[in-house]
Amino acid sequence: MEKIQSDCPYPGCFFCVMKEANPSKRRASVLKFFRELPSQDDDGQVLPISGLWNTAMAHPNDPEFINLGIFECMSALIWKGLKNRRWLSHDQNIYIPYYAAHIIGSYTMNMEEFAERAVRAGVIPPLVELLRGRLTWVEQRVAVRALGHLATYPSTFPAVADHGEVLELAIQLASSSLEIVYSHFYQFVDRRIGYHCDLLTRGMGGVEMESRKAEEWASQLQCWSLQLINCFAFKSEFLHDICKADFLVKLPGMWGGLVNENSPAGVGLLRTICQSKLGRGHVANIPSVVEALCNIARSSDDWQYMAVDCLLWLVQDSNTCHKVIDRVASTLIDLANISMLGDYKKLGDTIVTVLQECMQQYANSRNSISTHIKEQIDELLSSKQSLKLEKNMPKEDLHIKQAAALVVKLEGNSLFSSGNIAGAAAKYSEALALCPMKSKKERVVLYSNRAQCYLLLQQPLAAISDATRALCLHSPLNRHAKSLWRRAQAYDMLGLAKESLLDAILFINECSQSNDPDLSLKQNKVPDYAERLVKKQMRTAWLFREAALKHGGIHCEGEASDAFGQEADDSEWETASESDAENDATGEADDETEWKNDNQV
Repeated sequence: MEKIQSDCPYPGCFFCVMKEANPSKRRASVLKFFRELPSQDDDGQVLPISGLWNTAMAHPNDPEFINLGIFECMSALIWKGLKNRRWLSHDQNIYIPYYAAHIIGSYTMNMEEFAERAVRAGVIPPLVELLRGRLTWVEQRVAVRALGHLATYPSTFPAVADHGEVLELAIQLASSSLEIVYSHFYQFVDRRIGYHCDLLTRGMGGVEMESRKAEEWASQLQCWSLQLINCFAFKSEFLHDICKADFLVKLPGMWGGLVNENSPAGVGLLRTICQSKLGRGHVANIPSVVEALCNIARSSDDWQYMAVDCLLWLVQDSNTCHKVIDRVASTLIDLANISMLGDYKKLGDTIVTVLQECMQQYANSRNSISTHIKEQIDELLSSKQSLKLEKNMPKEDLHIKQAAALVVKLEGNSLFSSGNIAGAAAKYSEALALCPMKSKKERVVLYSNRAQCYLLLQQPLAAISDATRALCLHSPLNRHAKSLWRRAQAYDMLGLAKESLLDAILFINECSQSNDPDLSLKQNKVPDYAERLVKKQMRTAWLFREAALKHGGIHCEGEASDAFGQEADDSEWETASESDAENDATGEADDETEWKNDNQV
């Protein structure tokens, strides 16, 4: 290619081409550049490719380079890197397949028309080769991203699906990606490949930055693999391959972590699977998956609504309801006071309707619901009926019920203070029975107080149920600080680290915004008891934990801190009520009275 500017040391310099003022000449020069670049062996080729990478990310909807043959060029460069290892190892060419696949993914993430052009340009075969692991996990990450975008569109999905191994490779990658990144990069600092480090940090950080970015990229590799699988899950002919028990059982544990919280990850795929009758059948047959969906549905996770969708669809399906109802009903009942969540405008009403229909269905069925679940559903239906009756109840009668509930609650507080925890829990139950359904703020306090009692009585499941009910009644949803903290402790007792971590972090966030002197952070300092719990759960829920245990990065349960990169806290974590009563008001029964505004709630 001819020089555009005489002072440029590189013949055919792409950056000089782009400075051409005449649009027609510039397009002609760019077209020639894209056609000739794959056949050239000059030094410095990575520079224009990295420039194109920046342009693709900044302007993914700009058609100029699409029309001039960028997809054909990138496809040819990937093939060159795969077939010509001498060229790949020369100069900085090792970066080029990564940039080329990334460019394809960026230009196809928004525009179906661009995706169609990419397929016609032949990008899928070289991307599949990268997905196989022909180079390294770094190239796999951008390949699965690009293929996921191509599989999103109806017009280009068949071209991806025609490569039968893509789904199998994506499933394998989703299952093994964290282990691959840990063992091939994270574990041994002195063995890290140089260009991986450069791509991770852009030359702006040291070992610590590399490790943090590796965790983020590992999460993306897994989540983008799940996104690709999700495209196949909408097609019934692929569900048998996806819905294998050894894969489904892993999905609830696949989450974006704190480094990739914008991805629905495993629960997102489960939601797609549960939209089909075939998929629901497979999910209902794995109790641990159903139980995990219940935990996510109760949690303060951003993807809570997806788990709720799964549970409702499982209960509404006559072929799966009898398999899951005894596990699922309690969770749905705890959530029955939520109004808006996800696409639901009146989630509570939907839950009541679904459970009511379930009761009617089993009235004349050979399959039966357990007596305990029937009683819970009956109690829910009765509470909703009470709420309707209260609308026509004289205000004087409501005030009498409110006053009676307040008296009983204060008796419960007194019993709690004297150490009679079981007696206090019974009083809070009695107060809940008296308290008007529309007095939401007081019911939040009563449920939260009873949750604290159940914690001290070593009944974590009951504590989670009550704390969840308090959080669902609270406005805004899932933001009652004391209930978050109590549920975080209960989850910790059950070994549910991720759920405990999310609640503990939200608790700290709420404290930072609270006007309550018992909760507000003193001198902007996180309470020691909350900091200890967060550190503990971050170690336990660490993305690489299983891989580190398998590969010797953690030799036993007490040594997670070595791999995680934090100092171990040797002191056993205690509940706030035991060790921090002086500093943590959540270890005491709440004495909040907000009757004045209840008629307006």
